Amino acid sequence: MKVAIVDYGMGNLHSVLKSVQAAQKLADVNAQIVLTDRPEEVFAADKVVFPGQGAMPDCMAALQRSGLGEAVSDGLKNKPFFGICVGAQLLFDHSEEGDTAGLGWFAGDVKRFAANRRDAEGSKLKVPHMGWNTVHQTQAHPLFQDVPQNTRFYFVHSYYFAPADNGIVLGTSEYPNEFACIVGKDNVFATQFHTEKSHDGGLLLLRNFLRWNG
Repeated sequence: MKVAIVDYGMGNLHSVLKSVQAAQKLADVNAQIVLTDRPEEVFAADKVVFPGQGAMPDCMAALQRSGLGEAVSDGLKNKPFFGICVGAQLLFDHSEEGDTAGLGWFAGDVKRFAANRRDAEGSKLKVPHMGWNTVHQTQAHPLFQDVPQNTRFYFVHSYYFAPADNGIVLGTSEYPNEFACIVGKDNVFATQFHTEKSHDGGLLLLRNFLRWNG
């Protein structure tokens, strides 16, 4: 099995690579894991991990410059696919960040958190949403095996998913209002939080991904 981590120049790439390698040991599967900027390697892979970090306009421009867009689209159509952070946001139609068109795999938008949010005690919440937060699983999924309900994951983001179809929402968090933070359908699974920074919870999701047939 070959797993390609897509290197289009935007993402916490070496941390993602190390976390997938650590997850491979947990999964006890025979896999070649490559961090690659070569479209042919992504086409040849059995599974695809699509990270992203930074501003969505920059990420989309970098993806277009890299020539990897077609290989990423092939992965979305044909093989188990894991999107992380901005790599997950890119799967939607459009983002308010820079009025940016996405890949359009999922119908819906990526919207900015309002600046005037307050928590239950009335304290102002900062944007970006940064740090550990609880994730509530809203649907059963193979990637949730051994991941307890309300596990905490690590977030760094100012924008959030607003899917047109709530049927793709697999997990939610609150800041302070509920927002979708895991989406998926068929062979595609994507998280707003950083799996590679989420310790045991993130490793379990990646372990399960390496065992998953999509």
